[in-house]
Amino acid sequence: QVQIVESGGGLVQAGGSLRLSCAASGNIFSISVMGWYRQVPGKQRELVADIFEGGRTNYADFVKGRFTISRANAKHTVYLQMDSLKPEDTAVYYCHAEEFQGSYWGQGTQVTVSS
Repeated sequence: QVQIVESGGGLVQAGGSLRLSCAASGNIFSISVMGWYRQVPGKQRELVADIFEGGRTNYADFVKGRFTISRANAKHTVYLQMDSLKPEDTAVYYCHAEEFQGSYWGQGTQVTVSS
């Protein structure tokens, strides 16, 4: 089993920054990709950014140029640096890991951007 733990959410004013962290632990054989998704009530969960084992990154158009996903030297830890935040970025942010054994999600962390 794999556990995913997120941290770093909170309340920030528009234009501000937050950094989310995500760590995967447990019986990990191989993680091919880790990423961040977000969800607001009544809408589907959507991809924000992900990073593949080889280091390639992928971003949703609505965060390009503002958010940066990165990986720690411990490869099972990823970060999401969120700059120039907008009120529409308000959501619960979930970390996801695609592991050899299956797909795993964290419990989510709330990000609220006030105008």
